[in-house]
Amino acid sequence: MNLRADLLPTDSLSVPKVPVWVRPRGLVLHDVDAAYAAGAALNSLDNLVRQDFSWAGAWRQRLALQCAAAAVNLIGRREDESALRDAHCLRGMGDDPGPSGHLLMAWRRLASRTTSCDEQSVRPVAEQHFALRWDDALAEVVANAEDIVVSSRPAPILAAEIAAAVYRARPDAELLAFWLADMLLVQKFRWPVPVPLLMGQVSSPVFKSGEHRKRIRPGGEGWGRAVFLAYATAAAEACDLGIELAQRAATLTAVAPKLRAKGSGDVIQLLLSDDAVPGSWSSSKLSARGARRLFDRLGELGAVRELSGRPTFRLYGL
Repeated sequence: MNLRADLLPTDSLSVPKVPVWVRPRGLVLHDVDAAYAAGAALNSLDNLVRQDFSWAGAWRQRLALQCAAAAVNLIGRREDESALRDAHCLRGMGDDPGPSGHLLMAWRRLASRTTSCDEQSVRPVAEQHFALRWDDALAEVVANAEDIVVSSRPAPILAAEIAAAVYRARPDAELLAFWLADMLLVQKFRWPVPVPLLMGQVSSPVFKSGEHRKRIRPGGEGWGRAVFLAYATAAAEACDLGIELAQRAATLTAVAPKLRAKGSGDVIQLLLSDDAVPGSWSSSKLSARGARRLFDRLGELGAVRELSGRPTFRLYGL
């Protein structure tokens, strides 16, 4: 039975793009220039978020994967985006995801729900996914986050401030500091769901300074300017990814009426809402064998990509 075109998600608005002149290029010496770039880029991103595109879930989870891969690299582990995706999608029920998998879960959690910067929301993430011992120092920083949120200062400044406060209190909680920066940013912008941004830039040149190009730690010299530039770059790249996914989502919804398999609508929703879907996915409407045929058909129509590069245990996404 074909899917009715009028029941499919549609996006009538164009995806905002960050102008070239806003994107940081070369060495930026002045905080005011960095702040201007961040403000302009985040304004474009704000317009994207508020349009609530049908593919926003897949977009946020793709950004979460990028941030998790950067976090894994920062702590000296070897998993890249592909390995993290494989481990997450193919992990058995109840299996321990391991240290890298927990980091991915932390950023996926950030990208999938609306939460606040309070202890009830932050402590489970700190303990379960960042393997941090919760103590009075972290509790105090999180408690003070409520005061930071109501400040009238620009959102990137406050994000930099909360990250620096976490690092001062607990240097072993640097990854949580980056995570909380994005959480505070969403509180200031009042977005419905957070967008993972800052961690994905941790290895970029904006976070390096001095003759030996040492990485700037939260609260260190140049930290505020680095956060401005990181958010400017991250927002621009997030908008670029949105433009890319919008085109793929348009192709997916265009071919959807041609699909005859029961359960096709559920698969389309999954593809629009997450980074990847296993080729063996099944439901009460669609068997695993039927799903494999459906994904093959979608691949032939150019509506999905196979993400693993393997002949078996395949993964599909926009």
